[in-house]
Amino acid sequence: MNYASGVANFDPNEASNSDIRAVARVGQICALFGPRVVELTAADVAERTGLNRTTAYRYCASMTAAGILERGTRRGTFALGGLMLELGIRALGRQRIVEIAGPHLRKLSTDARMTAVLSVRGAQGPVVTLVEEDTSRQVVVTVHPGTKLDASAAQTHVYLAYADEAVMDLVAAGMSPAERARLDSEVYAARRQGYSVARHSGGLFAVAAPVFDEKGLCATVALLGAGDIAELSAAIELLVATATTLTSELGAPADSAPTADE
Repeated sequence: MNYASGVANFDPNEASNSDIRAVARVGQICALFGPRVVELTAADVAERTGLNRTTAYRYCASMTAAGILERGTRRGTFALGGLMLELGIRALGRQRIVEIAGPHLRKLSTDARMTAVLSVRGAQGPVVTLVEEDTSRQVVVTVHPGTKLDASAAQTHVYLAYADEAVMDLVAAGMSPAERARLDSEVYAARRQGYSVARHSGGLFAVAAPVFDEKGLCATVALLGAGDIAELSAAIELLVATATTLTSELGAPADSAPTADE
């Protein structure tokens, strides 16, 4: 009798929505980790996701049991687990751009005398995948593989130039109207020019261009440098030429290749 009553009151749509929310929460927790955030406590997860501590701990414990997380080196912490490593390797293995980009990045870095970077599409923007550092200068400008680039990055501007409006809204969430307008302007310029230039504090700068495969934008390639950026035309030409070559090797349509419109 009790069992029959329970079945009668069961709402499959409610259960489905609950499952979807749980999956979304797992993805949100995984996204908290990065090159500089390798371990988090349940309290950290609670603070950054808005969950209460008990619920955050239950998620972390369940994800640990599934191999998504593992216990960290510090007491009470969690880190990304072996399952995530396996899935990440498999996902990268499917991206042909990662296989072919290495020699092109090395040549670009040598010719431009700047650090060359390849980033692939992540869930919420570009994720640094390959880095060829320029060590010919006294100051080495670099970025760590695995870094999720924020809205100020030149590669993010290029990524958004070929993304739909929903992705743009996601990246711009929480921005002031002035910040959103500035981002819109950078993204528009990236699409019009075929590349993006971003200036950062400390005299650092980056210039990025898109790489396409038969499905559309698959990666961005960038040059990182420091100092005077008044004369970047030669570096931009090298960058766009590299992006065009990669696009061609990936078999994308000829009209997908970026062009430097200065």
